[in-house]
Amino acid sequence: MIGVAPPAYDPAAPTTANTLPVGAPSTVRAYVVELFRRHRRAFLLLIGVNTAAVIASMAGPYLLGGLVERVADASAAELHLERTAALFVLALVVQAGFVREVQLRGAMLGERMLADLREDFLVRSVGLPPGVLERAGTGDLLSRITTDIDRLANAMREAVPQLAIGVVWAALLMGGLAVTAPPLALAVLVAVPLLVAGCRWYFKRAPSAYRSEAAGYAAVAAALTETVDAGRTVEAHRLGARRIELSDRRVFEWTQWERYTLWLRTVLFPVINLTHVTVLASVLMIGGAFVLEGWIDVGQLTTGALIAQMLVDPIGLILRWYDELQVAQVSLARLVGVRDIEPEAGDASVVPDGRDVHAERVRFGYRAGVDVLREVSLEVAPGARLALVGPSGAGKSTLGRLLAGIYAPREGRVALGGAELSRMPAEAVRSHVALVNQEHHVFVGSLRDNLLLARSGAGDAELWSALSAVDADGWARALDDGLDTEVGSGGLALTPAQAQQIALARLVLADPHTLVLDEATSLLDPRAARHLERSLARVLDGRTVVAIAHRLHTAHDADVIAVVENGRISELGSHDELVAANGAYAALWRSWHG
Repeated sequence: MIGVAPPAYDPAAPTTANTLPVGAPSTVRAYVVELFRRHRRAFLLLIGVNTAAVIASMAGPYLLGGLVERVADASAAELHLERTAALFVLALVVQAGFVREVQLRGAMLGERMLADLREDFLVRSVGLPPGVLERAGTGDLLSRITTDIDRLANAMREAVPQLAIGVVWAALLMGGLAVTAPPLALAVLVAVPLLVAGCRWYFKRAPSAYRSEAAGYAAVAAALTETVDAGRTVEAHRLGARRIELSDRRVFEWTQWERYTLWLRTVLFPVINLTHVTVLASVLMIGGAFVLEGWIDVGQLTTGALIAQMLVDPIGLILRWYDELQVAQVSLARLVGVRDIEPEAGDASVVPDGRDVHAERVRFGYRAGVDVLREVSLEVAPGARLALVGPSGAGKSTLGRLLAGIYAPREGRVALGGAELSRMPAEAVRSHVALVNQEHHVFVGSLRDNLLLARSGAGDAELWSALSAVDADGWARALDDGLDTEVGSGGLALTPAQAQQIALARLVLADPHTLVLDEATSLLDPRAARHLERSLARVLDGRTVVAIAHRLHTAHDADVIAVVENGRISELGSHDELVAANGAYAALWRSWHG
């Protein structure tokens, strides 16, 4: 069979999702085995019910074959038409009952496995190191949790149960054919070489094509999501034409792979149809010759032909859903790929002995060979307030994330109380250090539920106290249902400033002793932000605070100011000292304050 090359595409275009890994075949197999082990009882019950349905379906060909034999036999005294008809109707009723059970059990099994898959992916994703999730990218994560789950939904609900049904169905029909008319079982094998050749050709090409198709869609989602999220920036820098060109190129590459996978199916399906015709023709022709030779009788030929015709459905079912599983296998590999990421278990024996934060000769970069931070050393005393200032892109947020334990340095060390953060378990780090950045999420649910995420055992009095600490109790008490008000998508739409206040209230409830605030009040207007920071000052009193901000009044109130330029700390000291030094900070202060 002659194949064609995959469609032409830009060599620079991604053909695999390279942000989060795609699961290796061994990982996918291990997960599938684990799923079947969890649902072993339901799977065996499905097989049992399906076996009963298939056996009931073979009663019809057997009864018709017997009737034909009696008609052909001139010496037969009675045809027993009434008994044959009654048994035939009974077999149909029994088959219909078992088929209904097969469909019901299959749908239930599929839904349970799909629910397990969703839960496993969510639990594993939430348990990933924060740095991995930050680098993953919106498009890749979005395509996995939406498109890949949608593709798997059909496979889990129907493909897996239907494939199991088809295999059992075909095996029992072949067994019935071998028992009823053994010579005709060999006639069915005439079509096997054609079917095997067509399937080998198709399945040699299909998996890689479906992987490229899935990666192409992820690239489309990434391009569109990034363009929408950065819409104002795109307009401000007149990047619209460039982003449209990128989106068009990604869509074209994706559709090329879509066309290629469709072309593969247009070759496979005619081969399957030809196989069906070959099976029936070989049984009739070879069986007819056997009847003429007297090796089998007419009744056996009739039963064999009917069973051979019945083989069309399970073989089509197997190939149809196996093809569906090729798409599902790619999506499953992308979803279970997170299992190939080793969690940062850390060493539970590494415990901080104090609250001082220390960075020593730290080097860090997001890409190999490109350092964002270079030879950064810094000490923050317990209870001190450190402000990180400097131009955009200098490395302030990156340094803040290293101090919060989100990333581990490539060289050097970042320690809390003498304990290296990268060696501590993630949960232990979060109990000591909290990061609040500019991105705040309001979960669908009540205002109370959103706050309890920080401390599940907090009472209403503590929740109101936390809201009061961030100046949010005014608008919160004005809500009709108070803490029980539904917020988020489908509920009360909160302003960005209110969402930011909820995030800060969670911080108050979490009560860590060291905080990293990455422009945590950036969504408030300057006057409201100043008022909130003064209110927070009472709550933050005694805690170690690392504040990253472009608003220099935050730096003015800090004990120590670090000026970050080109990945290095160029100045370090108090506000008055740095203004007097007349360096980079003094220039920033004059441009800010006038």
